[in-house]
Order: sequence, then C-alpha cells, then structure tokens
Amino acid sequence: MSFQPSDAHSTLSVTEKTFSSYDENQGKAYASARPDYDTSVYQTIVNHHKSTGGQFDTIVDVGCGPGPAARGLAPYFANVIGLDPSEGMVATARTFGGVSLASRPIRFEISTAEDLGAHLTTPIGDSSVDLITAANAAHWFDMPRFWLAAARVLKPGGTVALWTSGEVRAHPSMPNAAAIQAALDDHSETYLKAFYVPGNYMVRNRYADLPLPWSIAQQIEAFDKESFVRKEWATGEKFVAGESEVDLDTFEKIMASGSPQTRWRQAHPDAVGTENDVVRILRRRIERLLRDGGVEEGKEKIRGTVHGAMLLIKKRV
Repeated sequence: MSFQPSDAHSTLSVTEKTFSSYDENQGKAYASARPDYDTSVYQTIVNHHKSTGGQFDTIVDVGCGPGPAARGLAPYFANVIGLDPSEGMVATARTFGGVSLASRPIRFEISTAEDLGAHLTTPIGDSSVDLITAANAAHWFDMPRFWLAAARVLKPGGTVALWTSGEVRAHPSMPNAAAIQAALDDHSETYLKAFYVPGNYMVRNRYADLPLPWSIAQQIEAFDKESFVRKEWATGEKFVAGESEVDLDTFEKIMASGSPQTRWRQAHPDAVGTENDVVRILRRRIERLLRDGGVEEGKEKIRGTVHGAMLLIKKRV
C-alpha cells in the first residue's frame, strides 16, 4: 500500500523555519554531513522501553530528517514511521529507505511534531504507537502541543525518548586543545550568537530546560513523572557513530549543517564558499592553532567530543 500525505499538511503550523524549508539537495547535504548515533544510544532506548513493559509493534520518529534514527531502531519494531515537516528531508529519507523487523518499508511522511500524523491520508491513530523518538529535534517543537499529541497517539505504557548531542567540544587529547576550544567559543560569540534561537540554547544546555509534561503551564497528566529518566553520556563514551577525528574538509561540512551557520549564510549569501564564509573563517583559525600545536601542514585533523543527553518519559498505564 502506498501512503501519501493529504493536502492538509500544507496548512499545518511549522515552528522550526530553517531545516523545514530544506529542499531535497539540502536534505542530501545534511545527511552526508551528520553522523549517525552510536548503537549504544539505540540500545539504551530499547532496553529502557523493554524493561518498563513497552511493546514493539509501532515506532514514530518525529523530526526524522533524513531518517537515521528511524532506520537505527527499525530492526526492533514491526512498523516504523518517520515524520518531518520538510519535504526535502522526507524525500531524502525515502531515497535511503529502510525496512522494519517485519520487513515492511519504513513509512516517511510530511507532518509536524505538533500534528503527529493526524492529517495524513492514513492518519496515525489514537493509542496506536509504542515508542515516540526525536533525535536532535525536540528543541524545535512547540512542546505543549507535542505532549498533547504524544498523549493521544501513545499506547498506555508507551515511551517517549528525546535526545540531543549537545555542543561539540574540542577533545582534550587534541594538540592545542584548550586554545582550539577557546577559538570555538569566541567564534560562536562573535559570529553566530546573533543567529541563535531558543532551540539552540536548549541544545547547549543538553535539554536541562526542555519543557516536560509536568513543567508546562497546562500539565499533561497522561505522563508519569515518577518514572522519568535522564541519561547523560560523558567524555569518552560513544554517542555518535564513526570516528571522533575528522579532516578539516569534513569538519567544515559538519559545521555548515548547523542551524545558526545556515541562518548566517542566508543573511550573507555572497560570502558562502569564500574565505569570508563563517565556516571557513573558523576552519582557518583551527588550522593555525593545530600547526602551532605541532601538527604538520596538510595533516590537520580535529578531534571532537559530544556529551549527549537523553530524556525517557513513560505514558501511564
């Protein structure tokens, strides 16, 4: 069966304005720059969901982007749905595809976190979902509306798992690490702070202030505060897949995928790709600092670390 979004999606309110406007080419560039999450991240979710009585029929990944988290958790669930308000991101996710535990294609659809598939041609039904995930996306949601929608579609005993990578920091083992971290901080303050929005600060705070069902003005009683779990990843614990050390071409691509950098480039289109590009300025500064630290020219690599955080919330039985 083919699932297509209804025309109603075009009238939905989209709270995030940067990634939601991506076309398919931008979605592909984003996918190539962003690493997947380490298997331990997915295993943490599966273990918690299983140990708290969760079922493994249907998962909905919200703000799915090109779909890495949906694919990462697909081997555990019979039905997998990825939702994103961006047509370009959804088109990219469909290109990558993926199948569930039951060998069913992952269903990628255009929908906001606040609507949670209510207006799709084949809507996501009430009390039909076992697990809702959002990977580096919840800071863009209208959280009170998201929690209302999550309470509607989750089964009793279902789980919501929200996680963020936090800030990328210079790994202390890297040559001249302290100076490079100072440069990262100064660059953010000088060039990017004007392009920060509240969601960016939530990421920097590792979701410490993300609105939860019991902290919003109109509390959602469907969720259980007593069973709430916050897990943090420390330095040295793998949170993203792949190598923690990358060359500066790759670093430049990763940095360019950030939302403040994207907004800076939208405001300075003539500088994009030049030596005056906000990402290139940072690259050149790091190159100099690595050489000052004894790294041979042409062999510069940057080693980063992320301190991820995950929030696990259960719907009452």
